[in-house]
Amino acid sequence: MATIRQRGNRVEVQIRRKGWPTVSETFPDKTSAREWATVIEAEMVRGVFMDRSEAERNTLGDLFDRYLRDVSPSKKGASSESYRLRSLRRDAISEYKVAALTGKVLAEWRDRRLKKVSGSTTNRDLGLISHVINVARKEWGVNVENPVSMIRRPPESKGRNRRLSGDEEQRLLKELEPSTRGDSGAYQPGGVRNLLVRSIVELAIETAMRRSEMLSMRWQDVHLNDRYVRLRDTKNGEARDVPLTRRAVQVLEALPRDEDGPVFPTTADAVKKAFERAVKRAGLGDLHFHDLRHEGTSRLAEKLDNVLELSAVTGHKTLSMLKRYYHPRAKDLARKLG
Repeated sequence: MATIRQRGNRVEVQIRRKGWPTVSETFPDKTSAREWATVIEAEMVRGVFMDRSEAERNTLGDLFDRYLRDVSPSKKGASSESYRLRSLRRDAISEYKVAALTGKVLAEWRDRRLKKVSGSTTNRDLGLISHVINVARKEWGVNVENPVSMIRRPPESKGRNRRLSGDEEQRLLKELEPSTRGDSGAYQPGGVRNLLVRSIVELAIETAMRRSEMLSMRWQDVHLNDRYVRLRDTKNGEARDVPLTRRAVQVLEALPRDEDGPVFPTTADAVKKAFERAVKRAGLGDLHFHDLRHEGTSRLAEKLDNVLELSAVTGHKTLSMLKRYYHPRAKDLARKLG
């Protein structure tokens, strides 16, 4: 039965029914209160009632916060996922109550987002929002239909095929040389203070390793005599051995070595910022760090004709994924044709 009480200038409704949780809500008048109680009691009689209190109490931003605290830290891509969640947290959509999220609201957000980023980025954000809501539905008692399933996904962007050309590699590496100090002791413009970044970039070009893979490397897994590195922490969760070119061996031999420590004791954010500044100073336009994996894969493909051997080095699980990273230059293919 529903109990209706006047609480100051608001009307409180409380419904107690055997076999169901006690639910309550407040309204501005008794008419609204009775209408709500009639609907809820009817749903309980039919066995279709869902407690919407959590969905009405929490905003989407509240779900982001809880996901950041309870779920993201245990995931392999925690760093990048946390960055994206914090970005979404600053968006106006995070202020919506979960119960107020509809397909229309998500579609408006999608269209607004597409004016700033690509379709692929928007799809990744939608996938993350959807997963947050599904976790909340299944584990946190937030009863709401997932609005992401109601809207159209934008078409995926064309894959990047950016490669280094001409003297771009030399210009980039020059900007990654150590910064110098003037007579006053202050650093002069240009160069980097993080002396590891140049080595990371050179190794990425030589081996096609991901930034995260290089930063997870430990000296105990570097075997210079046999010219390979064992990666234990990869994107797909499977360890793999990466052979080293002579140049890659030289890069690693030149680094300070702590047998019990990481090969590159720095952070992904520090590498990202130093790289982006160097790219800007070198005038390389839209070059991204991940483009070095495309460059490295394409160079390795010129030396390894066997696709299975190439995929074993790069860690790609399927031929379709490998093709996204292999971008042969037409002039190089023409040279092979003779």
